[in-house]
Amino acid sequence: FLLSLQLENKTRGRLQKQICQVVLDHFDKQYTKELGDTWTSVRDVLTCPLCWQYAVLVNKFSQSAELENTLRVRGYQPAFQGRLPYLPASLKCYTGRTPGRFPAQKHQAGKLKEYYLLNAASLLPVLALEVKDGEDVLDLCAAPGGKSVALLQCAYPGKFHCNEYDDLRSRWLKQTIESFIPDPLINLIMVTGLDGREIGNLKPELYDKVLVDAPCSNDRSWLFSSDTQQASHRLTQRKELSSLQFQLLRSAVKALRPGGSLVYSTCTFSKAENSDVINLIVDTCSNVTPEDISEMAKAVSQEFTFLSGMQQHELLVLPEKGRAWGPMYVAKLKKI
Repeated sequence: FLLSLQLENKTRGRLQKQICQVVLDHFDKQYTKELGDTWTSVRDVLTCPLCWQYAVLVNKFSQSAELENTLRVRGYQPAFQGRLPYLPASLKCYTGRTPGRFPAQKHQAGKLKEYYLLNAASLLPVLALEVKDGEDVLDLCAAPGGKSVALLQCAYPGKFHCNEYDDLRSRWLKQTIESFIPDPLINLIMVTGLDGREIGNLKPELYDKVLVDAPCSNDRSWLFSSDTQQASHRLTQRKELSSLQFQLLRSAVKALRPGGSLVYSTCTFSKAENSDVINLIVDTCSNVTPEDISEMAKAVSQEFTFLSGMQQHELLVLPEKGRAWGPMYVAKLKKI
């Protein structure tokens, strides 16, 4: 108990971060316009890290009955209890109603971790992708690796290609995979550092499923930029992100086999990086059609709050107190 208390105090100390006023002012201006009255309640959660919640994704390759008992004793419940169109029994995730973070496990060479801490909403792109055994899968922007690990909890792909262009993040991705995936399976995973915009040309029509968890203006972390100059630079660069995201998506479409599905996700509320990018792809790629994910959204509506007025092929998770998940935008497309 004492150790648990120390860990919680340590976490609490870490969460007393400073809000970056430059970023908050920018968000207030943009999101009041885009989200309307909803922004007020979302803003309250985003600016209060002590309200944030963390889910625990159990690693099926290092399963421990003791871990699941501990989680239940601490008030965690299995997530995704609705009737989802796709929910493999091997994907086990626990969420707690109260804020706070379960203690993290350190990376130890040669030893698999038992669980991965994450924002529960980041599993929605994985569930939307519906990967089945034997399918060839590309995770185009894979670092830090949480969604790659979650995909492997769901199914055993034929080929699994994890790509991350940024060198530092690529090393982080490799370490995550080493921490969660056992040797026989790890040999089937190809990790590359290619420019995601080129993969479609390099590997045309090679994959059944593609995940594009795109580089975006990460609203949660940007709010706590410690360096005002860096924050201002990020906000200037923000205008260029939608162009990069569009190019990554176009590359992903080329890499997909006809009949294959693509899921696009970000952790921002920004319409320019979400719906606008998807609409542009649908308008300019005649071989792409939106795929309905409203059944999945309906099945998890008890656990997540969604922005209303979205189209059937997309959703946007809004954080609120007691369900502080998101932001997470998810859209699904099919290649015809």
